[in-house]
This record gives sequence, C-alpha cells and structure tokens, in this order.
Amino acid sequence: MDSSTFSNESILIKGARKFEFEKIAKRLEERIHQTVLEINLNALVHNLKTYQSLLKPRTKVMAMVKALSYGSGSFEVANKLQFEGVSYLAVAYTDEGIALRKNKIDLPMMVMNADDHSFPSIIEWKLEPEIYNFRTLENMLIAAKEAEVLAYPIHIKLDTGMHRLGFDASDMPALIEQLKSNPELRVVSVFSHLSGSEEPELDAFTAQQDAQFRQLSQQLEEGLGYGFIRHLCNSSAIARHPELHFDMVRLGLGLYGIDGSATIQKQLLNVSRLKTSIAQIKKVPFTETVGYNRKGILSRDTIIGTVCIGYADGISRRLGNGKGYMILRGQAVPIVGNVCMDMCMLDITDIPDAQEGDEVLVFGKELPVTQLAKWADTIPYEILTGISQRVKRIYIEE
Repeated sequence: MDSSTFSNESILIKGARKFEFEKIAKRLEERIHQTVLEINLNALVHNLKTYQSLLKPRTKVMAMVKALSYGSGSFEVANKLQFEGVSYLAVAYTDEGIALRKNKIDLPMMVMNADDHSFPSIIEWKLEPEIYNFRTLENMLIAAKEAEVLAYPIHIKLDTGMHRLGFDASDMPALIEQLKSNPELRVVSVFSHLSGSEEPELDAFTAQQDAQFRQLSQQLEEGLGYGFIRHLCNSSAIARHPELHFDMVRLGLGLYGIDGSATIQKQLLNVSRLKTSIAQIKKVPFTETVGYNRKGILSRDTIIGTVCIGYADGISRRLGNGKGYMILRGQAVPIVGNVCMDMCMLDITDIPDAQEGDEVLVFGKELPVTQLAKWADTIPYEILTGISQRVKRIYIEE
C-alpha cells in the first residue's frame, strides 16, 4: 500500500479485531513518534453530562476549545461537542475559529482575543467577537459597516474585579450610547470572569463580583432595550456556585477531567493519557553522572532507561533531577538528571525485567496531570496546553 497518495484525509477503519486492521492504521499514521497522547472521547462526553446534570434544563453550555482544546485537539473535540449539542464554542483567536469552520464546525463561536485586523475575517467566517474596550468596539464597527451587515452578534466583556480585560462601570453610559447608535452590531451575550471561584477563602470576593455583574448587565439591558445571554461561571464555579449559573456557563478544564472541587472531581473521568517508550537501557555505575551539566548524581549502580519525550514535547525541565516520575510496568520510576529536549532518563533499577520498547506512562488515570503540575509548581492548564503538536493525538471512542 502506497500511503503517499493520501493527504488531509479522514479515514475510518472499522472491523473485528481478528482482521488486524490496526496494521493498516499504523501505515497511514502521519506522525511516526514513540510518544502519543490518547484522548478518550467517551470520558469527555461523560464529563460534559456530569456538569449538565448540575444545570437547569434551559441553561446553556459554552465549551472552551481554545489552545487546541487544552492540548487535546481542536477539531476532534469540537466535532464531538457539536454532536452532543452544546450551545456555544469559544476559541482564543480568530485563526482557531476559522480552522474549525473549515472543518464543518457550524456552532455559534465566540472569539475571545480578536486581533484588530481580524474583524473582517470574523464576519466572513461567521464568528462572534468578544468586545472588551472601545478600541475593539470601534474596529468591529468599521468592519461591520464595510461588510454592510446589520445586528451582527457580539459579546460584551465586563471587568468586575479580574482586571485583565473588560469594560468598567464608568464606561457604561458611553458604551450604551455607542451600541444604540450603531445598528450594525447587536449584543448577544454579556459576561465577566471570576478571579477565584474554586477557592473558599475568596467566596466573599466572588459574591462581590456577582453583585457588580448583575448591576452592570442590568444597566446595559435597560440602556439597550433588549435582552441577551448572561454568563459568569467557569468550570469550578458550576459546582461551587450554582446561584451564578445565569443563562449559560463556560465549561473548560472540567471537560477534560479536572476540577478544583473535590466533590465534582470524584465524578469526572480522566480524558488524556500521555505515554512514551524506552529507547535504550544501560547500566551506569554510581561513580558516574547522568545527563546535561552532570546533574544526575547517582547513589548506587543504576539502570537507566532513556525515554522518547523531552521539553520539546511539553515535559517541563522542572520535573528533572528526581522531582517527578513516570510509571513503568505499574511502578514509579524517577526522572534522573535534567530533562533534555527530546529525551529524559529514568531510574528503572527496581524493575529488572524492563525492556527497550516498553511503554512508559507520563500522565493518565494512574498518574494524574494535577500531580505533574504540583511537581512543576504550576497548574494543570500549563501542562496540558504545553503538549507539543509533534506528539501524535489518538482519539478513542467505543
């Protein structure tokens, strides 16, 4: 079979296991890399339904698929979410939205960080921009007038205490006046972002943000003379603050199996599994060192297993020198020395039957990505979104 004749194809391979169709799949794989990120779409749907069970039937879900769906792959995840009937998708940048449109994703889609020069493309591809200050509003108005559209949907971002993006309370009179005098645009949603919805010690501040959001959104509705969708909750707020669900919630990291609430976390399924393999095994005497800068100091004669993953694949260098570990044949094996660009070294001395080519788990159900984040002194978002595009994604659905 000559696989060079295939390009940009989606190929369904289906049949009983006895036919060994996986041999065909291996020939068709574009990326031949010993490191693979598996995404379980059944688990993704389970997590979506877990959150939906906490909502009133009329409350919509906006699913966050920015940053390649937190590293999981934009089109595949977006396609599944579209099939499952979410109301909205959200991407970070216009080109992410255009890529999804080209792949037949036709759900309403909010662009959270639209570039000043991208508004004509937003209109062309029927995307809906987040508008957070008068500059973005003016640029969107120019594009709308040039395109000769009326009531083009936009989303107004309010700053209620996050102080990242959004209109302030003092902006309301001028914002209302500009929107009322320009029929080219119509507000379809108004939203804000909670600063600490997952932290009980910040509940008072969350309540303060809620109060300001209610006040400003009501002022905007009265000034415009029509209603719109309100949304305030991120993933962690859905479970902890049901009083803040409003008309829609924004579901992000929770879709992928991670929530700051211990109660909801127990109900979620792991979605991503990152695995690699051993490229070489060698014995190193304790008098030697391992890796760059001789940082891998040995306390015993050590069997080193070098695996095919490094910081270019998304493994933080902060996990090196024994701070993090991986799992080989069900046992924890620490990282020795500095993480390299394409490789890292593991102490596999206590697994004498290990062989070259053995599968090694980097994170998954048995080793949650939250644990890697703790070791690296960061958050799960950074770990998931940092998985390089050279790492092949495989989607599992039963």
